[in-house]
Amino acid sequence: MPLRQRRATIASTRWGSSTMRHAANRICAKRLIPFLPTLVEALERHEHLHLTEECRSQLLSMSAATADRLLRSQRTLGLRGLSTTRAGTLLKQQIPIRTFEEWKETRPGFLEADLVAHCGADIEGGYLYTLTLTDIATGWTECLPLLHRSQEAVVAALQRARKLFPFPLLGIDTDNGGEFINGVLVAYCEQEQITFTRGRPYQKRDQCFVEQKNGAIVRQVVGYDRFVGEHAYRQLTELYRALRLYVNCFQPSMKLLSKQRDGKKVRCIYDPAKTPLQRLLLSGVLPVQKQQELTEVAQALDPVRLLQQLELLQRAVFRCAVGCSPFVSSPLSDPLHVFSGEQCTAGKLPEERNAPAPTAGLETLYREQERRKRVLGWRRTHKDPFEGEWEQIFSWLQANPERSSGDIFRELQRRSPGRYQPLQIRTLQRGMRKIRVYLLETVEEQWQAEVIQGSSPAPISARCSTSIS
Repeated sequence: MPLRQRRATIASTRWGSSTMRHAANRICAKRLIPFLPTLVEALERHEHLHLTEECRSQLLSMSAATADRLLRSQRTLGLRGLSTTRAGTLLKQQIPIRTFEEWKETRPGFLEADLVAHCGADIEGGYLYTLTLTDIATGWTECLPLLHRSQEAVVAALQRARKLFPFPLLGIDTDNGGEFINGVLVAYCEQEQITFTRGRPYQKRDQCFVEQKNGAIVRQVVGYDRFVGEHAYRQLTELYRALRLYVNCFQPSMKLLSKQRDGKKVRCIYDPAKTPLQRLLLSGVLPVQKQQELTEVAQALDPVRLLQQLELLQRAVFRCAVGCSPFVSSPLSDPLHVFSGEQCTAGKLPEERNAPAPTAGLETLYREQERRKRVLGWRRTHKDPFEGEWEQIFSWLQANPERSSGDIFRELQRRSPGRYQPLQIRTLQRGMRKIRVYLLETVEEQWQAEVIQGSSPAPISARCSTSIS
């Protein structure tokens, strides 16, 4: 082949590999190369890629090392976040430990769970969290935002996640944080016949699957900024609606099969990279009708338009950040960007739409006031140091659900110097927990219909709630 023609072919190959790597969200070559036949077919089907036979042949026969050399200039370094995990209660003695070496599950349904704090550079105060759930067998991952870190919020998010997974939930493995190791989640798992295990304290590798997804999905897409408020929560929800389709249908990953030790060196053996959807279809646990439905959805989705929606929603989330960010603007004036699954198959970008504001009549407001009086009028066994302040605390939590007990306690101390002692924060925490449970039960979110979803589990039983004295 003449030198000029060879250079042109190399340039076309580099351009094609760069285009496909961008469509795959810049994953590494070892994950990209096994996924190339599926990705090339999808891009050509939606007319985002036009290759000659020679260029296509070179791309599909390219090794991972060659792809790394061609794409070396596009690598970037990332940041690292802070840890907000707090030790759980003595209840963890009743929850069995499962280490990273004991994961031998080949059936989908056994998950690892973890929380990611969107606190920025300061863990003080209130901020949003993300609950990450990863299936061990397939790598299927769901992310759900939380307004605050509480046991009731985690159970409500888990209930919501069960409607998103296309297979039933069989088991869950968590770290030793108090948001997981508590009576509410234990009772829920016992009632729903879900196996509940935990990792060893201070051993992140026991949750290696979900920890990897925290970095590769949540941190890579959402970043390390600080997010607070309901607007940021709703915008993050829309981002995760698009992200779940892109990650589970178009992001291949490799699973570790074995390790071989040769002297000081350890050689890791991986299986060929597959997407979570491909692993799920190969597992054979889904009915034929469900398999056909998921296959049709994946073929209808355009990965480029889906990535464009994802980037648009990502910029909308960045504008909700508190602090320094290149996309920061006023969250109150910025409209809510809503994800549309239909626009992932059409030839247009998503439109900016404002979500409809909830309306309430006089009768609804009256019932709301009566319920508020009942929830604030629980029986006290001692003199209440916060008497006369619970209405104000209720209003603060209703307006900003992410506010922490320490933040509100310091606010009360500034309003009434010398009135509150440090140990009285425990009373405030118990009262705030009752208010949060009430808000979770009364404020029902209008979840949008998802492109891929599972069966709806039964409502959370009252046996899963605990009383607060």
